[in-house]
Amino acid sequence: MKYLDYYAVLGVARTASADEIKKAYRKLARQYHPDVNKSAGAEARFKEINEANEVLSDPEKRKRYDALGPDWKSGQDFTPPPGWGGFEGASSGPGGFRFEFGGAPGGGDFSDFFSALFGDLGGRPRRGGRRGASPFGGFGGFAGETGEEGFAPQGRDYEATLSLSIEDLFSRAPKSVSLQVPQVRPNGSMARETKTFKVRIPPGATDGTRIRLSGQGESGGNLYLTLRVAPHPFFQLQGHDLDLDLPISPWEAVLGTKVRIPTLEGNAALHVPAGTQGGARLRLGGKGLPDQHGARGDIFVNVRIAIPTRPTPREKALFEQLAKESPFQPRPR
Repeated sequence: MKYLDYYAVLGVARTASADEIKKAYRKLARQYHPDVNKSAGAEARFKEINEANEVLSDPEKRKRYDALGPDWKSGQDFTPPPGWGGFEGASSGPGGFRFEFGGAPGGGDFSDFFSALFGDLGGRPRRGGRRGASPFGGFGGFAGETGEEGFAPQGRDYEATLSLSIEDLFSRAPKSVSLQVPQVRPNGSMARETKTFKVRIPPGATDGTRIRLSGQGESGGNLYLTLRVAPHPFFQLQGHDLDLDLPISPWEAVLGTKVRIPTLEGNAALHVPAGTQGGARLRLGGKGLPDQHGARGDIFVNVRIAIPTRPTPREKALFEQLAKESPFQPRPR
């Protein structure tokens, strides 16, 4: 398999902070999101960006990745050290299983390089036993929920990530999940069996919500899914609220205006008051995601004043005239 330089994928230094990695990821994810970028190779690039972020934003995965040393170059042949991550095999997860998910582009479909290094972290099997109660145990938000609340039957549990969009969380449409799990043949050898489930999204689910498919692990264990929201062309998810950047012109900021902004239910009108400053934060109430009780979050609109980068001669003359005539001083003298 080929070595992947995750730092180069995101365009950051190996010493980059968590905030720098997050900022680089968001910028690239917006640029290459398949809903926005229809060019050839955009979806593959988007998946590569997601994989790099999955590693570098997770302290445990990043520490393991950095342990390989800084001398590797992308594309070099790579073989993981024996016993790396507690298992053998470069292309499958622990025990020989691999998850494959439907949903948002780029979700859950990682490279063989990733699987070889982090399969035990991304889908770590665990022995069954008593657990704390699932935060969504009372909602019936997943297939096959049976048994005593908070009790995992004896067997082997698996964990995986299900990637989906903000619109998926809002509509709560069932998501298809296909996975390959190990099965013991009568002769004692291992085989893989593909299972497909339809997972219902619990009310109030958001990024990071963990749900359980009871009895769908190995030998009666459970399958735990952590929901991860894919980058959106317009919105940034903050719990059940949505953040939206809105560029406006200088004259719109001075005079006020009415603009149409996207929401989860189509476009809506937003009044921008006269004298709005750059960096202002306007609220469109009740247009975010619903919580578990049905109360909707808000859309927060972050105002950014945009100026023409290549003004026409007439525009330039008007700005020069304004500079001469206006008594306004943005800074103290």
